Amino acid sequence: MAKDNKIILYDLALASGATISPFVWATKYAVAHKGFEIEIVPGGFTGIPERTGGKTERLPAIVDDGKWVLDSWLIAEYLDETYPDRPTLIGDPSVKVLTQAMESWLWATAISPWMTCFIGQYRDRSLPQDHAYVTESRERMFGRKIEDIIIGREDRVPLVPPKLQLMRNTLAQNKWFGGDSPNYADFRLLAVFLFTASVADTPVLTDDDPLRDWIDRGFDLYGGLGRHPGLSPLFGLQLREGDPEPFVRGPLAGGLNTRNTGPQSTAAETARLKGTAA
Repeated sequence: MAKDNKIILYDLALASGATISPFVWATKYAVAHKGFEIEIVPGGFTGIPERTGGKTERLPAIVDDGKWVLDSWLIAEYLDETYPDRPTLIGDPSVKVLTQAMESWLWATAISPWMTCFIGQYRDRSLPQDHAYVTESRERMFGRKIEDIIIGREDRVPLVPPKLQLMRNTLAQNKWFGGDSPNYADFRLLAVFLFTASVADTPVLTDDDPLRDWIDRGFDLYGGLGRHPGLSPLFGLQLREGDPEPFVRGPLAGGLNTRNTGPQSTAAETARLKGTAA
């Protein structure tokens, strides 16, 4: 059992103290979901092997009563295996598979373009001793100077919200991605938006985006775990003439929107699809 109900977590943070790593964010939520208090070991990108006594060069890492566990997915699985009497994170192997698929889609859809928009803030908000590492590693990753990567970002930011409709459609019929209550799927996906809030200097979603309800409820979980003062507002994107609609208004896209319990339940949608609706 975790000593004094606390688990040590090695953070990857910016100068503001806000966590930047989506993997660390997901781990914070996992530990809190299990009902443990989190004892943070602060720090940034540089000096991780020194901080962890050579245990790892990547974060997150937790220490549970002397036992080291690395990697966000392995940590979640460890917590479920070690503390099965506490709220479940993954529950079934299918949850892991589907969550990884959804997370991969969201990274390609949102994190990748948002990174090109806010990589300057990613560097500038990091700890002073991390500036050189962030600059060199990210410029090597993109093959361009940071100042060149961000060119045209005002045109790219409005292109992301319409691509998130899959999430809106799912949440229109479910309170959480975990169903009636949050699970590790929610934490992995919320972590993308928490990462973005750590580096974005302009909003990325409109005030009326239907995702706001889920994001706000997610940030409020566990005593406001996602409400760090170092995070920037996600909502308030101002669209310009010619920008795409940020989300589908009206009936959901993608097939029938009501459960089929007989002809009466689908009559209105059938009429609409046939063009015979009144």
